[in-house]
Amino acid sequence: MKKLNMTDVLLYVEQNIGIFHQKRIQSLDGLKLSNVLKRKNPYLFKAKYVLTAEQIIKGLVNAHISSNEETVFGDWLEGLAIFINEKVYGGCKSGITGIDLEFDKNGIRNIVTIKSGPNWGNSSQIAKMKLDFKTAQKTLRTSNSGLQIVAVNGCCYGRDNKPDKGDYYKYCGQLFWEFISGESELFTEIIEPLGYKAKENNDEFIKSYSQMINKFTKEFANIFCNNKGEIDWDKLVRFNSAALSQRKNAPPVI
Repeated sequence: MKKLNMTDVLLYVEQNIGIFHQKRIQSLDGLKLSNVLKRKNPYLFKAKYVLTAEQIIKGLVNAHISSNEETVFGDWLEGLAIFINEKVYGGCKSGITGIDLEFDKNGIRNIVTIKSGPNWGNSSQIAKMKLDFKTAQKTLRTSNSGLQIVAVNGCCYGRDNKPDKGDYYKYCGQLFWEFISGESELFTEIIEPLGYKAKENNDEFIKSYSQMINKFTKEFANIFCNNKGEIDWDKLVRFNSAALSQRKNAPPVI
């Protein structure tokens, strides 16, 4: 084990945080109105008494951004965690399916799957993670039957007051960052560098976001608003939900 040098962490963040911001913008550049319209419940907009095209567009785009950013930043934090662990324990990105990080600590091989927060999956997804852990353990013991292996679900933020789950451990927030680095306060120390050039990067994102809102609002109004400027809810719902007439063996609409 080596002492973590925070200068290495600062340099890594400065060199790589731009990737996160670039992917935020790229997700907007590749967005199409027809795709986001099909993902959102049109009945919800009607029930909330939404009256303008811009309100609908902002609701659609903001939902996309929220979901996408969580995924993109989660992937970025995973890279940061692996980098830090490599500096301290010599860990590495695992080549085993379902495992993100492998490292040895106190004579034990730790296999880690990294998630953003504690509430990341349903029962079937958790069952899949457990199966991945068991498969990884069998794979690793093929070459070393006496190898001690601990499975860990690491979460970059949040907390879980009962980390021992029987088949694996779940370390969240402070416990996770301390587990991979040996530093109890790392979870607070990484906050400041994450803001590196945040304003400059966010200004660029806001520009792309504003252009997308204007573009989609105009497109939506041209297609789904009548001559009075009212939203044609029948047309919107049919676009979102109606079965395609040309589809063979389509079930009848009841």
